[in-house]
Formats: sequence, C-alpha cells, structure tokens
Amino acid sequence: MHPLVAPARLTSDHRLEFRRAVLEALEESIRARMTAVEIDLSIVTEMDASGLGVLVLLQKRAREKGLRTRLLYAPTPVSEMLHVTRLDTLFEISR
Repeated sequence: MHPLVAPARLTSDHRLEFRRAVLEALEESIRARMTAVEIDLSIVTEMDASGLGVLVLLQKRAREKGLRTRLLYAPTPVSEMLHVTRLDTLFEISR
C-alpha cells in the first residue's frame, strides 16, 4: 500500500477534504493489516492549526486501532512546526 500524499495546503480551507482522505487511508491500512498509516508530506507548502489538528486526529484514531502514524518527507517548515508545537513526539517522522 502506498502512503497518502497530503495536498500542498493543509489549511482550514482544505481541512474537511484532508480529514476524509486520512481517515480513508487509516481504514485502508487496517484492512491491509499494516502496522502503520503513512502520510507523505513532501509537497506541503502551507500548514496551519487545522492541518495539525487533522494529523493529531489521525494519530489518535490510529493508536486506538493499534497502528503507528508515520509522516514521510516533511519539508523543513513542517518539521519545524511539528517540533515547536511538540507534536513531533506523537509521530514517527521519516525523511
């Protein structure tokens, strides 16, 4: 199974669409008996609290199902935002 590629803008304007996509990716990961749900952040150019909130929701739901959440290829600004907000401790972050 391939990771879900996040859109370029993880902002309030795109929150509902992204939320739906990550929850579908979670369900697919469960059906495929994966140990983690993976989100490719490589093309993210903008992220606000709404985008962070969706990632936290995903992490919580994944943990409830016994899966880890792996964030892949996070650009430096995204990595820095996760670090500053101390949310980086919730995820496996791979470059």
